Amino acid sequence: MAASRVQSICLIAAFLMMVGVVAPSQVICDLRKGDSPQILELLRRKPTQANLRRLESSLESGCTAAQAVRPWMQAARFVLLRDTGDKALLGRDGWFFYRPAVQYLIEPAPSTQEVLNAVLAFRDDLAKRGVKLLVMPAPNKASVYPGMLAARAARVETVNAGTRDVLAELKAAGVEVLDLFELYHQATEKAGTPPCYLAQDSHWSPEGMKLAAEAAARRLLEAGWVQKGSARYEAKSMPVERYGDVLKMIRVPQVERLFEPQRMDCEQVIDAGTGKPYADDPNSPILVLGDSFLRIYERDEPTSGGFVAHLAKELGFGLTSVISDGGASTLVRQQLARKPSLLEGKKVVLWEFVERDIRFGTEGWQVVPIPGGSRPGEKSLSQSATSRIMAGHECTKEIPLRSGGRDRGQTTIGQGKPNVAGDPYERDHRQEHVAS
Repeated sequence: MAASRVQSICLIAAFLMMVGVVAPSQVICDLRKGDSPQILELLRRKPTQANLRRLESSLESGCTAAQAVRPWMQAARFVLLRDTGDKALLGRDGWFFYRPAVQYLIEPAPSTQEVLNAVLAFRDDLAKRGVKLLVMPAPNKASVYPGMLAARAARVETVNAGTRDVLAELKAAGVEVLDLFELYHQATEKAGTPPCYLAQDSHWSPEGMKLAAEAAARRLLEAGWVQKGSARYEAKSMPVERYGDVLKMIRVPQVERLFEPQRMDCEQVIDAGTGKPYADDPNSPILVLGDSFLRIYERDEPTSGGFVAHLAKELGFGLTSVISDGGASTLVRQQLARKPSLLEGKKVVLWEFVERDIRFGTEGWQVVPIPGGSRPGEKSLSQSATSRIMAGHECTKEIPLRSGGRDRGQTTIGQGKPNVAGDPYERDHRQEHVAS
């Protein structure tokens, strides 16, 4: 009984100290900054539920004491409980996984009809211009290495049945699909093969990226869609060390310091004649659309060493690329709809999007008509809506095509280098950057 009373007194004392010390100290900090104390918002606004929630959020994010203590509390939770926050998951042997990508795999399979409608409409729009489409979904890391997430997951025969259904339906509808899932499965079965994905990151490793680039080049050349060019590119070894994006999403420096930066054996693609790093060619017969899987190593260090550059090396000519972080499901096609001149002279569009975007794609899977390009006598598609019959289903979809907005995924065309504060991989930081 006495012990219980002592505990109660301690809890009351701690609460009174928080109220009596933290709140006044925050007022003093606000005044020293020249700001009005946040707590006065209680007197300026009606005490509605929305206003109170807004104030609560503001106090949480702006509290000096909380900002000082929170990282240490989060570090303690990681060390004691392996708590990695709401965006990261800690797997085995220091491997980190992006939580939404894992959620995609364990939740009920989403409806595939919107994905099919969007892909088929895009293919048909391109076909009117005589342009071929090759779709290349990038696997979630956990789809390739489920055993690194949890030991028992390694015994699951198919961890991404929903994605397999999407690929099967696309192929049945006549869409050309490059199956990286099978490619990586074969690679993981070979002893001594380097991992296709980074341990601390959500993206493919340099080795996994090069496997994809080589497979894409073989597919394009064997199909006869393009001919191998005469440009000579060489690969220059440029090792890079950095922390992975998933580890950084924890946003706790104390946790980062528990790990070593990951070494990546990158190769920068250079022009054999000039010695300069690879640069996109706006007059290329191939347009590549994609997300941060295409940006890593290409716009990031070592630069000119990502999928686009290595695909160009394999094909023997430069490419045109449009890259939107977290926005390959719809945003890259909206960008193309605003600038359809990118399709001039193109024979092929290679469209990459990450597997999890089948469910979580930014702005979903809209049908985005590309202005112009209709055959003589055909009615052009409207930019505001389209209605067509595909695979026996009627699809009508409103397409908001806003111009110059800042609420989209970070987008680059060609060699534009985005400069966005914060974690470049997270969709919380959406900024559009266009470099022509």
